[in-house]
Amino acid sequence: MAPQEVVAAFLDRGATAATAESLTAGLVAAALAEVPGASGMLRGGVVSYASEVKAALLGVSPELLAEAGSVDAEVARQMAQGARAACGADYAVATTGAAGPEPHDGKPVGTVFVAVAGPHSTSVREHLFRGGRADIRSAATQAALAALRSAVVADTP
Repeated sequence: MAPQEVVAAFLDRGATAATAESLTAGLVAAALAEVPGASGMLRGGVVSYASEVKAALLGVSPELLAEAGSVDAEVARQMAQGARAACGADYAVATTGAAGPEPHDGKPVGTVFVAVAGPHSTSVREHLFRGGRADIRSAATQAALAALRSAVVADTP
């Protein structure tokens, strides 16, 4: 998904976006910010690599993190909802997963959860990407951009 398409979809609808990123560590926000005019839709983002940051800045349940670990669908959902609230955005996308080289929280390398929180609902999708660390992070970034665009387009009356 081209970041230009995401930015254009948001600008066309007068909507704003935020990011909450773990394994992508800012790649999604950076891809959006590369597009001229992105300041009209990108509110901000939180890179939350550590579980403590996910809890403190995004409001992810510490109990959930202790029980499920950070590579989890509900963690992704709470991250997206937390970023939406923290940044005052209409939509927020979150990424969490295991980029490798070792499994993380019992999840195999390549497991990625992408969540999008919007004004009406929050959705989460699990992916299993192949390749090395850079490949997985790139694929997760692309999945996050596509999910963000799909959400804003789907919510258009």
